Amino acid sequence: MNTFLKVIIAAILLFICVVKPTAAQTVAGARAQNIFIELGGPGLLLSANYDARFTNRHDGIGGRIGIGYVSISDNSLLTIPVQFNYLLGKNNRYFELGIGATFINSKGDERDFLSLDDAKGTIGTMTFGYRYQPEDGGFNFKASLNPIFNSSTFFPFFGGVGVGYTF
Repeated sequence: MNTFLKVIIAAILLFICVVKPTAAQTVAGARAQNIFIELGGPGLLLSANYDARFTNRHDGIGGRIGIGYVSISDNSLLTIPVQFNYLLGKNNRYFELGIGATFINSKGDERDFLSLDDAKGTIGTMTFGYRYQPEDGGFNFKASLNPIFNSSTFFPFFGGVGVGYTF
């Protein structure tokens, strides 16, 4: 397993242990916050993310920020996804709508596995998906369709899945 991925997983587990809410903090009406690891999605390949509602609710408007990094051979890809999102639903099950941007910094040789040239830039991202997010905290899951675009490209059928912890 990649050293960077091990560090991300360890940091998330430590964060869960440190910020685990008390019963009083997880009552209905508290602001939902999530940490999760996502394969695909706005982070493109693999990313660690933080998501929170902007009000003291489990649905409604919120945002997410993350970081992703993959290195294979002489190629590397760093991504920083940022999105505003809106959750519609109740009873732990939500439809997620989101829009944002992902900063990309890639380095590599296009003849290698990832077929990357050295590049920096930003792409637009959207999210249309399902999210299981328990109101009293615990395991969360998400699956989404994530169209990605820039001024010259549009990929409508990019997707992602993620698992994490709600507190």
